[in-house]
Amino acid sequence: MSKNKRYILNPRTLVYEVKKRSRVSRVARTVMLFLVSLCMAGLYFWLYGSVLGLESPKTLLLKKKNAEWSSRMEVMNRQLDEYDEALASLQMRDDDIYRSIFGMDEIAPEVRNAGFGGVNRYSHYEGIGSNGLLKKTAIRLDVLTKKTYVQSRSFDEVALLSKRAGDMASCIPAIPPVNPDPSIYRLSSSFGYRSDPFTGRSTRHTGVDFALKPGNPVYATGDGVVESVKFEFFGYGNQVVVDHGFGYKTRYAHLKSVGVVEGMKVKRGECVGLSGNSGRSSGPHLHYEVLYKGSHVNPANYYDLSITPEEYSTMVQNTADASEKITLHPSHRRKDKGRI
Repeated sequence: MSKNKRYILNPRTLVYEVKKRSRVSRVARTVMLFLVSLCMAGLYFWLYGSVLGLESPKTLLLKKKNAEWSSRMEVMNRQLDEYDEALASLQMRDDDIYRSIFGMDEIAPEVRNAGFGGVNRYSHYEGIGSNGLLKKTAIRLDVLTKKTYVQSRSFDEVALLSKRAGDMASCIPAIPPVNPDPSIYRLSSSFGYRSDPFTGRSTRHTGVDFALKPGNPVYATGDGVVESVKFEFFGYGNQVVVDHGFGYKTRYAHLKSVGVVEGMKVKRGECVGLSGNSGRSSGPHLHYEVLYKGSHVNPANYYDLSITPEEYSTMVQNTADASEKITLHPSHRRKDKGRI
């Protein structure tokens, strides 16, 4: 049966007659049904949301998923807090123990805690979430990843340097610069503030003074390379500075003569010059300094004056014998310029 036709019973003839629908009436009826449906739907949502205060099933589902993801991110942030604390502990041990032991400079805070400046790489997180938790989490992850990378590189440097621990033990200035025979020397001035022998004012003494007669041998207190040899008329006089590596340097001042040249490698117990009274000096003595990372430190914390003169002499003799063997080998000849 066609949808555009209607059959109506004629009561006089008792015959069904065909009555066709006009196009206008069909369109009007369709529009009317559509409008009525919209009204009914609007009425339903108005009653459901405004009157009853209920939310649509889709909204409830989205809120449920949002709550689940928020909970997951909160758990993730608590884990990030734990990781951040653990990393901070590693950083503290790295700076205060590992790097300090090997004479390495601490990693600057601006390097460890560097952020991500410039272009806003997190702009796509804007407007997601009312509290910006997703953006904060993404930033924390990136910062923690960079901190971990910096710490990993630092441990790589420490591990590489630790393989040279044996070299470090021989480089640290760990012996007195003169034979600790009480009949040869006396400690005339210690490290710290004292009354200046020339001005009488309180000044900081940056080393230790060993008062002894001119001409006594002065020995390198650790393996290293001669950094400088120079003379200061109103200062240290004849002086030698040895770079031991690992952040350590030593200075031997007011010498009578110098037995090394710049760039020369020296061993612990090897003679670098003879004690004297050159420069600004109130009497014959050796001024001995230890520098660590550019700062003066108390030399008394590094040497042991309780070592017997015999033990000291044996060590010096062994060093001299080893140096002589190296010098005699054609492939290890060193410059003799300025030697005693």
